[in-house]
Amino acid sequence: MKYAKPSRGQAAIAQLIAAGAVILAWGLALPGVAGAADSLVHARDFQADARAAAKRQVPILVVFTSPGCGYCERVKQDYLIPMQKDPASRKRVLIREVTLGASTPLTGFDGAPTTEGAFAAEHKVYMVPTVQVFDTRGNATGDAIVGLLIPDYYYGYLQSAIDAGANKVRGK
Repeated sequence: MKYAKPSRGQAAIAQLIAAGAVILAWGLALPGVAGAADSLVHARDFQADARAAAKRQVPILVVFTSPGCGYCERVKQDYLIPMQKDPASRKRVLIREVTLGASTPLTGFDGAPTTEGAFAAEHKVYMVPTVQVFDTRGNATGDAIVGLLIPDYYYGYLQSAIDAGANKVRGK
């Protein structure tokens, strides 16, 4: 069977379709990468985080969570992940997540090795979700926000805690 040679226009269209298919396939292969933006960064090294926060003159907001906690997921999905994605919020605060009871290694603000669970216990966090804002030396900058409280006002509570932390970091 013989086929007619495609014209230049048909060949160009075929190349564009092939390129589009490759791009689409590549995009479909990236759900894990896209999903990464839909989660918070787990704390691994608070000493390094403190250096980064000091350079930017921002406080560090830590949300303490536990697996299977519906209120934790709501706080993360409704408030903290959108804040983490927002460029203006990223300029105001560094956000980290710590899991209660987890044995995941963590470097504390003092540089000492610990775990997520031990860090939570050291800060007397036993209920989740708990949000605590720290200065760049690891000192709490105000009272912790324990629970979801009143959802209509929760964003305001977070902003007030971040503002108080920013004032302490900047020496105001």
